Amino acid sequence: MVLATTSEKIRDIELPIIDLSLERSEVLKHIVKASEEFGFFKVINHNIPEFIIKRMEDESYSFFSKTSLQKQCAGPANPYGYGCKNIGFNGDNGEVEYLLLHANPLSISQTSKTISSDPITFSSAVNGYVEEVKELACEILELMAQGLRVPHISVFSKLLRDLNSDSLVRLNHYPPLITNNIHQLLIHDVHEDQNTDVSLISNDRARIFSKEVQNITTRKIGFGEHTDPQILTILRSNDVGGLQISPQDGLWIPVSPHPNTSFSVFVGDTLQALTNGRFKSVRHRAMVNSCKTRMSMVYFGAPAPHARISCPSELVTPHKSYLYRPFTWAEYKKATYSRRLGDTRLQCFRVQSDNSDEIVSE
Repeated sequence: MVLATTSEKIRDIELPIIDLSLERSEVLKHIVKASEEFGFFKVINHNIPEFIIKRMEDESYSFFSKTSLQKQCAGPANPYGYGCKNIGFNGDNGEVEYLLLHANPLSISQTSKTISSDPITFSSAVNGYVEEVKELACEILELMAQGLRVPHISVFSKLLRDLNSDSLVRLNHYPPLITNNIHQLLIHDVHEDQNTDVSLISNDRARIFSKEVQNITTRKIGFGEHTDPQILTILRSNDVGGLQISPQDGLWIPVSPHPNTSFSVFVGDTLQALTNGRFKSVRHRAMVNSCKTRMSMVYFGAPAPHARISCPSELVTPHKSYLYRPFTWAEYKKATYSRRLGDTRLQCFRVQSDNSDEIVSE
């Protein structure tokens, strides 16, 4: 079991929520500010139909409700497929099970046969969802480019629109653990008296046990801290909390579920390089902190393997030269897979310089 360290600070800070229906100049300003300060924001009024989201959620819940044996037929995640607890190939693990898919429509259709008893319905739901969130990601990337005053606003979004894009979809499921733990603690408390009925334990006593277990589980990590290596991440979760971001070392900010149909947006490592360090790839993690099931659906927008990653010349100035050497997505992906989940990767691609102003904290 992985626990968060006690030296960390958890602080409730109001995180940016951006209404995409506002006047464009306002949206541009808010997106740039949020990407620079947090590397994270939520979007509302994104025009993704509710039925598209619900259909995807229904298929996700349906898959994770299967028996362990049935789910394993879709695995192991090498790299795509079903995984449980083990994350990646370098020893990372968490209190999570997941389904990782390539976002290519043909790939989804082919792999659906091992995932669902109704592969046509499943692939239709996933492909429909991917199409919508991909367009949302491209819209946001074009707003970002315009906000940064880059003349060609498709400079980032075209990387996702490439037919060979290496984008992914991951469905994460965090099973409820608190109820079982409370039950075990209560049983342990009365084990000496075999005639004691657990149901007769006082409400006050039960609340104490509940609080003790909650204190444990709020520090239990479902998916360990990391940055996303891709360009942009679009995440949709159910109404159960657990997501946290860390815009600075030692500080963690809970991301509370939003009552509207919002999506969380994360700046990835590749976008940090593409913006010459203007936007920050945010560290984040998922905590197991509820007796309810938490489920998230994540789209990772990535370039084609041989796409060249280099920031536009407009983002380079005499006072801030290139911070990162050009690299391909295949090169960066290889670096990602060779390291642990929480390792810093982007610093390996920094341009060496004696100018301290050019150093960006990773």
